[in-house]
Amino acid sequence: MGLAPMACNASPTARGSSPATDQRASDPAALQAVMLKAADGVVVHGDYYLAANPKALILLFHQAGSNKAEYATIAPRLAAAGYSALAIDQRSGGTMFGATNETVEALGREADYGDAIKDLRATLGWAADRKLPVILWGSSYSSSLVLQLASENPGKIAALLAFSPDEYFGGGNPVRRWASGVKVPLFVTSAKDGEEIAAAKALVVASPSANKRQFVPESGGVHGSSTLIAARNATGAEEVWRAVMAFLADVAP
Repeated sequence: MGLAPMACNASPTARGSSPATDQRASDPAALQAVMLKAADGVVVHGDYYLAANPKALILLFHQAGSNKAEYATIAPRLAAAGYSALAIDQRSGGTMFGATNETVEALGREADYGDAIKDLRATLGWAADRKLPVILWGSSYSSSLVLQLASENPGKIAALLAFSPDEYFGGGNPVRRWASGVKVPLFVTSAKDGEEIAAAKALVVASPSANKRQFVPESGGVHGSSTLIAARNATGAEEVWRAVMAFLADVAP
């Protein structure tokens, strides 16, 4: 099934390269380290990829056990297409993709999924100073949290992409409730897995957005934003990329 609409703050500073930053922006000056502070005082670390003439700013949030290196090959491609991007280390994460989660390391412990919403809120506050349309992008548990963030901030979000969202936060279907408050353009995808596809569909149906799309991969799909990484989704990454870029071109041309 292809892509189709459904009817139903610290200043950044220059940063050098490291093993975890392979295939990032070709110009080293276009990649900057960012440190910002959440409302409870936790320092959040991030990498800011600057597009030459940005059309929008995409805020990139990682999956469980992960960190900003999840986007080491994704963010440069977005920047090359004209979308600046900030990838952060949330306080709920770990050492996937061969990198350290600097926020968790500084905090001294890993927090629960739900606590990471404070980091997402701080990132949205930082984005306001960039004076660009803001697009939210979440992976696995954070793909559900971006629905919460969007529902809390009507008027501040231009669009939202959710990779493998689900009810990760206990009973009562809170994620579906957040989705019901999302009116901005919405793109949802998942692994090529029956349960993930059904979970994604339930959230797309719940949203009142007039521009909402569920992309179900045909060639192959894996959990979270990893579906766009050829090393993890050799047969399907490019198919998903085409769908993502078509959506972005529609909402931030």
